[in-house]
Amino acid sequence: MKNKKICVIGLGYVGLPLARLFSTKYQTIGFDMNQERVDALNNGHDATLEISDEQLQAALKNGFKCTSNIDDIKDCNIYIVAVPTPVDTDNRPDLAPLIGASTTVGRVISKNDIVIYESTVYPGVTEEECLPVIEKVSGLKYNSDFYAGYSPERINPGDKEHTVEKIKKVTSGSTPEIAEFVDALYNSILINGTHKAPSIKVAEASKIIENSQRDVNIAFMNELSKIFNAMGIDTNDVIDAAASKWNFIKLKPGLVGGHCISVDPYYLIQKAQVYGVLPRIMYNARRLNDGMGAYVANQVIKCMNLKGIVVKESKILILGISFKENCPDIRNTKVVDIYSVLSEYTNNITVYDPWVDPMSVKHEYSIAVVNKLPIDKFDTVILAVAHKEFLKMNIQSLVKYVHVIYDVKGCLERSIIDSRL
Repeated sequence: MKNKKICVIGLGYVGLPLARLFSTKYQTIGFDMNQERVDALNNGHDATLEISDEQLQAALKNGFKCTSNIDDIKDCNIYIVAVPTPVDTDNRPDLAPLIGASTTVGRVISKNDIVIYESTVYPGVTEEECLPVIEKVSGLKYNSDFYAGYSPERINPGDKEHTVEKIKKVTSGSTPEIAEFVDALYNSILINGTHKAPSIKVAEASKIIENSQRDVNIAFMNELSKIFNAMGIDTNDVIDAAASKWNFIKLKPGLVGGHCISVDPYYLIQKAQVYGVLPRIMYNARRLNDGMGAYVANQVIKCMNLKGIVVKESKILILGISFKENCPDIRNTKVVDIYSVLSEYTNNITVYDPWVDPMSVKHEYSIAVVNKLPIDKFDTVILAVAHKEFLKMNIQSLVKYVHVIYDVKGCLERSIIDSRL
């Protein structure tokens, strides 16, 4: 394949940075069904803030373009699928975006083309679910007329240090020759190279356990925080003391949201049960982490009661609603659970987050968010997200004389807070 023309399908937090990076070496086009998203990108702005306007505009000038028209991608010969892999309301894997993207690929793929999946899935999805769709739609035969690879994404939203070009990526291919090709393709754009897995299923499994391991580790710290809070011991003090031992892994308790850690383990949990294995540790970790928003809300209510603050008559300020700091990503944010529990007691809740789009939050969660700091005095302030703006604020200036300040992130001065996770 001498003249590589790459199409990246799905221009979100994963697809756009990847497409932009590929465009520095190869003719690249980005495809997304969302016309509003496509228009914004072609005008030089990425609302996710994963790549700067300067980077995007430079790529556009260099020939990169985005489209929602399937006819524009028919002459590509490498298709990279980077669409979301969510779960449904019962936490079961929802493969609809992947099946839709595979259908799109099937309509445009030609003989000897390669399709590479980046979406996080359980082992077997690429070969058992996606590729048969391409075969059916295209009429081509897998590993005879077209080929496949899998290279799981490792994008960390809002992280300006571990950007896509600096990430070491796992690669794999449907034949030894294709595995070499896919590995060389990614190596051509990455600073820190690749790890070539022996099969597509191994590559799929590696991605799942990356996030599942973090989920289990954080769940352990969250369980410890519940124990030590009940005992009147500061969890962060305990962690700092334990971290003085050379082989202690220092982690902190916290809310587990976003599109990766809070979702991906369910894919392996579901698939494991098909094979007769009940992954108890993973399942219990998910349950524990999913309940931490409600736990924080109840801890705040406890603090308010101890100070004689009547919850139903109080004014509460929540600082931050994105799932992590310095990032506009609101996917699966557990701050919503804090809000939900508190809203059962009072309607006087203000959510302030300068990073997010209020319309998106309203649409997704039916919660009103303000982008400007209110001038009111509050009975309670909850630091839910450690945005850099919040760490510079004089939070004490926001509260009444008798008040509660609760620090979810454990980053405020101990002298000003009433409690922390």
